[in-house]
Amino acid sequence: MLRVLLSCCWLLLIVGCTPAPEPSQLEQIKARGVLKVGTLMGPSTYYLDANGEAGIEAALAQQFADELGVALEMVPRYNVKNLLDLLANNEVDLLAAGLDRTPQRDQLFRFGPPYLEVSQRVIYKQGSRDRPRSLTELDGELVVVANSSHHDWLQSISSDYPELKWRATDDQDTQELLRRVMLGEIDFTIADSNTLDIQRRYYPNLSVAFTVRDRVDVGWMLASQVDGSLYAEVIDFFGELRASGQLAQLMDQHFGHVANFNYVDASLFIQAVETTLPRYREMFERHAGSLDWRLLAAISYQESHWNPRALSPTGVRGMMMLTLPTAKAMGVTSRLNPEQSIRGGARYFERMLQRIPARIQHPERIWFALAAYNIGFGHLEDARILTQQQGADPDRWIDVRKRLPLLRQKKYYRQTKYGFARGDEPVRYVGNIRRYYDTLIWLDSRGRIPAKPMQILLPQGSGDEMN
Repeated sequence: MLRVLLSCCWLLLIVGCTPAPEPSQLEQIKARGVLKVGTLMGPSTYYLDANGEAGIEAALAQQFADELGVALEMVPRYNVKNLLDLLANNEVDLLAAGLDRTPQRDQLFRFGPPYLEVSQRVIYKQGSRDRPRSLTELDGELVVVANSSHHDWLQSISSDYPELKWRATDDQDTQELLRRVMLGEIDFTIADSNTLDIQRRYYPNLSVAFTVRDRVDVGWMLASQVDGSLYAEVIDFFGELRASGQLAQLMDQHFGHVANFNYVDASLFIQAVETTLPRYREMFERHAGSLDWRLLAAISYQESHWNPRALSPTGVRGMMMLTLPTAKAMGVTSRLNPEQSIRGGARYFERMLQRIPARIQHPERIWFALAAYNIGFGHLEDARILTQQQGADPDRWIDVRKRLPLLRQKKYYRQTKYGFARGDEPVRYVGNIRRYYDTLIWLDSRGRIPAKPMQILLPQGSGDEMN
């Protein structure tokens, strides 16, 4: 018995002297109750708008924090080096900043699964010089962001191009370098394709010289010197997000409308914002109601290019291109009267929004309503039914827009309630308005939409069909 007691005491002594295991990184985050995420400020990553934090990285990080059951703290930086230092010094748990994967970064950090692919392109101002088609043809200085993947790549190939004039700067981000190219202050820069697509809506004269790297992976970055508990969660998170279709939906919400760039259209739109929109801005603001006046203005530009006398072959006319029955239903007596047309169009669009099922949330709710404004609510419902019949989600715009063009095909529209429709048109329609709306938001935030006294260019006539 004595020996047994001594053995038990000895075991308790040993156990008592054994240090408790260190909690994993994931356990520390859950104990803290906060996920700290480093990010870069920018329109393609993270920014603040009237509703708070926005951008693809904010959306992804918030969903990941919700999955972990913790709060989210975004830690923004303007400088790539400062951002990388945050992770190296364990001041954040991961980086979600649209960071490209490079061999140099792979040696220092751990990348999560890629959630986006981009191309890296040399950019110059259209009309400033003949288009170069390779690094050897660059006839000026190439400037990139210091510590960016573009910087890493240039360092890796510099010995092969000893005559190439280039430098890296800590003073500007990619968006600022693109603006400086536009102003003629620098000759060339390198930009990722998604960043360029966004900036070209505001600076349509930015032109692509050539692509230096294609199909580059973008992913979250984590520290490599810690355990793999958080890394495993990131892998699971993106795996589930991709399998459920949510990743494609999020990417479409943020980038799906920007890739189709048309130089002429973008240039004419910027010009119209400066010269034509000021005549009608006060009308859009006064009659927007529950809508953002800039969305209403974007719809009107798509419909009529802000031309009060616009007329289509099908008989719709005016600033908001209303049909005669719709105009009468909205109390519009003259479709050629810009104020009446704007008011009627706003109320009609609000009616479309109210008819969209409540379970469809913003911003997709707006896109469905735009499609209904263009093609009619009945045809939109036909497309949603087709989407469901084909096993996709009728409440996701990315799924429904793939089925809308099927309404042109007899084997599909003969099964529907409302029959044939030019279903490809609302797809282009919604994409165009999303681009115009985003551009108006950006221009307005920088005070670039002039506010002039309202000018009524047309008489307040009452006889629509007389005009």
